Amino acid sequence: MKTVRTILAILILMMVPFAISAGGQTDSAGGDTPITFWTFNELHQQFYEMAAEEWNKDNPTRKIELQAETFPYNDMHNKLLVALQSGVGAPAIVDIEISKFPNFLKGQIQLEPMNEYVNPVVDQLVKSRLDIYAKDGNYYGLPFHVGAAVMYYNVEIMDAAGVNIDDIKTWDDYVQAGLKVKAATGKMMTSIETTDQWTFWPMISQRDSDFFNPDGSVALDNKANIATLEFLHNMIYKQKIAATTPGGNHHSEEYYGAMNAGDFASVLMPMWYMGRFTDYMSDLKGKIAIRPLPSWTVGGKRSAGMGGTGTVVTKQAEYPEIAKEFLAYAKLSEKGNIQLWSFLGFDPPRWSVWDDPALKATNKFTEYFVNDDIFGLLLEVKDEINPVTITEQIPQASELVKGDIMFQALGDQSKTPAQALKDAADKLRK
Repeated sequence: MKTVRTILAILILMMVPFAISAGGQTDSAGGDTPITFWTFNELHQQFYEMAAEEWNKDNPTRKIELQAETFPYNDMHNKLLVALQSGVGAPAIVDIEISKFPNFLKGQIQLEPMNEYVNPVVDQLVKSRLDIYAKDGNYYGLPFHVGAAVMYYNVEIMDAAGVNIDDIKTWDDYVQAGLKVKAATGKMMTSIETTDQWTFWPMISQRDSDFFNPDGSVALDNKANIATLEFLHNMIYKQKIAATTPGGNHHSEEYYGAMNAGDFASVLMPMWYMGRFTDYMSDLKGKIAIRPLPSWTVGGKRSAGMGGTGTVVTKQAEYPEIAKEFLAYAKLSEKGNIQLWSFLGFDPPRWSVWDDPALKATNKFTEYFVNDDIFGLLLEVKDEINPVTITEQIPQASELVKGDIMFQALGDQSKTPAQALKDAADKLRK
């Protein structure tokens, strides 16, 4: 009998490695478990490095070694696509930007579903932000934020012009305020992107429009979008209260320098842009106030859910289970969501932490911005945020907006707003 038990024990021990191999290895055998991570944003890298340190404090017997790298935006997405298609070279965890995400949901998806971690807390999350990174009932990407679009005002310039920013309720009010700013200070009210979409997209979302209709058909050249692009064109060339953004977009070094020097009185960007102010525009500390967007009509929507990055675990992860557990720890837990705010200044997607006292605590964002209650803004506008329509054509539409429409209509004016939108929409319809 003893011999039989011994043989069974040996057989069980022999089967363990095969069981682990079949389901993917859990942790590294001995030492810290290495987890590779790619991103296109150095602030995201810093967040995950901080999260890894916190994980190791909370899990002293299951420590990880995060091997993080930041690449240029296009280089990283192209490199990731090739790696996933070829089956070699992909990291365990990677950030995928919203406009690129549909490229990674085509064919046989090479990403790990995160349902086992999402489903237990899905009713505590802003589900529309999860749905962006989902397909056929599986959640693949975890969001960083709600991405509520807001207006950042330089109160030093606004005060010099005698403008009370709380009196700006509608976009017509905003234009009138811009005329006062220009007359009193010579400064431009704002800058408008010609190589990116963060000025245009939130403004059409406020009008219940989008690049695509809910049924997936092309909406890019509808009346609301044409009227919005014409409104932006008028601010630059008719009212002359706005200028095209130095460097083409609000993430360029040229723009950071111009805004930091006080060349513009305001800028429309999502709340996730707060970290760009603190990290790249230090001279504006104590001068920037955040307010909801002006609405198109009295009582209209004052924000839009914009941008985003879905962080995923790839099927090439050497230790997929601990990689998924770590990702959920960083992006789904209450602790992780509070850190999304305190570390990055992001409006976290888990609404159950929105009234946590930690969100009112002093940090570099509360010290930088003039607002008494920055996070109260999200509570104020959270029901005025439309979802964005994500289709497999979003990457193409996004590239057309960034590469053709904005520059043709607002940059070199080679086309009218209506022509630029129609030509791009026709390309999508082919």
